[in-house]
Amino acid sequence: MDRLLEAFDHGAAAIFQAVVLPLLQTLGAASVAAEAYNGTVWLLAGALQLVLIALGLGALERWRPVEHWADARAVRIDWVYTLIQRLGLFRLLLFFTLDPVVDAVAAQARLWGWQPWHLEGWVPGVTDRPCIAFALYLVVFDFLGYWIHRAQHAWGWWWALHAVHHSQRQMGRWADNRNHFLDDFLGAALFAGAGLVLGTEPAQFMALTLVTQTFESLQHANLRLHFGFLERFWVSPRFHRLHHAIGVGHESDGPGTLGGHNFGVLLPWWDQGFGTARFDSAYPATGIRDQLPEWGGRDYGAGLMAQQWLGLRRLWRALRM
Repeated sequence: MDRLLEAFDHGAAAIFQAVVLPLLQTLGAASVAAEAYNGTVWLLAGALQLVLIALGLGALERWRPVEHWADARAVRIDWVYTLIQRLGLFRLLLFFTLDPVVDAVAAQARLWGWQPWHLEGWVPGVTDRPCIAFALYLVVFDFLGYWIHRAQHAWGWWWALHAVHHSQRQMGRWADNRNHFLDDFLGAALFAGAGLVLGTEPAQFMALTLVTQTFESLQHANLRLHFGFLERFWVSPRFHRLHHAIGVGHESDGPGTLGGHNFGVLLPWWDQGFGTARFDSAYPATGIRDQLPEWGGRDYGAGLMAQQWLGLRRLWRALRM
């Protein structure tokens, strides 16, 4: 593992020195070199994720697919969302919008004498054991992710945005990043705030993000796979597919009702503890009920711009109600 991390660091440094730094110098933007290096790290990590999704998860989907799609054109838009997210374009947006706000809040808090909590200090012996500290942060952030996810399904205005993610009727390995950009921004802001309060180191926060993203891509794969008894401890593709199932993962109490099941990001513990878990053995169709012709055939948009615009229209109507 140390050798892999060392090779990754060397790769990021080589790309930065050969491509990014000369470009910054040409543009007269060398003052942001540190931030640009962090962006290079995100870029390389995202590129490796894309290879894993395309080759590794692609092989698994061909091995045991849930569905055989006669026409996969609806999936292609998910490639665009994934490229935007995993290659750092969304991170670039956060750099110019969210990051300055978080930095300003952190600076003001320090002036007031406030210090981050630093979870490592809560448990004896964790400070010198980075793997245990990482696991602790993962559990805490996953707990936060569970409640954010429940809010996305419980609050009508947020569901208006989050519905973009659930509108994919042909769910596959590229579908994880199919989100409304405002939905993503709100989630990023909440996690950034939590990272600030908890004192999460940037490298640790990045590692948490990459681990979560990798497993979320697996969860969305068009893959007939479950983990047996271990499904009670780690979210599987079957467990998460139920979350996307029509009338199960959302509107489980009937048409037009908010709520659902299987909100856990990585850990199904929270669903089990708060009564939202379902461990059905089926692999049902995915989507939203009102997309079906018999329920109105609502249009959620075929292209990225249409999906983003229709999401904003739904948000506006939800806020006016």
